Amino acid sequence: MSGSLFVVATPIGNLEDMTYRAVRILQEVALIAAEDTRHSRKLLDHYAIKTALISYHEHNETARAEQLLARLQQGESLALISDAGTPCIADPGYRLVSRCRAAGVQVVAVPGPSALVAALSIAGLPTDAFRFVGFLPAKSHGRRLLLEQFNAERQTVACYETPHRLQAALRDIVEICGADRQLSIARELTKRHEELFAGTAAEALAHFSTDRVRGELVLLLGPAALRKPEGTVRDALTRWHEETDLSWKQIVKQVAKEFGLPGSEVYRESLELRDKE
Repeated sequence: MSGSLFVVATPIGNLEDMTYRAVRILQEVALIAAEDTRHSRKLLDHYAIKTALISYHEHNETARAEQLLARLQQGESLALISDAGTPCIADPGYRLVSRCRAAGVQVVAVPGPSALVAALSIAGLPTDAFRFVGFLPAKSHGRRLLLEQFNAERQTVACYETPHRLQAALRDIVEICGADRQLSIARELTKRHEELFAGTAAEALAHFSTDRVRGELVLLLGPAALRKPEGTVRDALTRWHEETDLSWKQIVKQVAKEFGLPGSEVYRESLELRDKE
């Protein structure tokens, strides 16, 4: 029988955030695949974990995945960790997980810290739905194209950004999404100098322009403000009815969403319109 691959979340800063289960799993597996073995060794030493480490990062991911899969198929159980947080979330690992699943090797999540989830939980922005885009493009042209895609996004947009690119990213956000766009920036989460900024894009640009920015960053762009549609509800119902082949039920749903109104209210308006016709 093949072994199991454990995808183990590790602290993003505060070592006390390591779970009991994560410590036990890392002690029991035959090998730990780590993004940076020198960095991870400090964590293992803190918890007296003696398990051997092997490097697994973006530059050797393809070849190393095959080596690790072979050991798993021979019956060894292995663990995958990243430098901080949950592996495979904007970090190496999905190729190994994909190969294991295709080969019938069991993959087990050992959940724990995630900078993305931690930032969302304290930002005060809507989280019933959100869009995660990983790291913003390093070059302004690519970054601006991406920002234009979610300029009108009606859900929170989450991304990671590096300290030396933050001011350039904020300038692009101000220009494309507007100076008044609400956002939050979480810096150095769970660490001594943890900071959460919440305000407008213009306020964020001013705040982070005064001193050199340091630490890990999660940038959360709040939903775009709902723009009031032109005309009345009845105008919109008539337009959708004349210009599309949608049913009245579908039209009511679309118009309710467009105006931010209860479906029952728009439905009554549609009944009056249909009676008139």
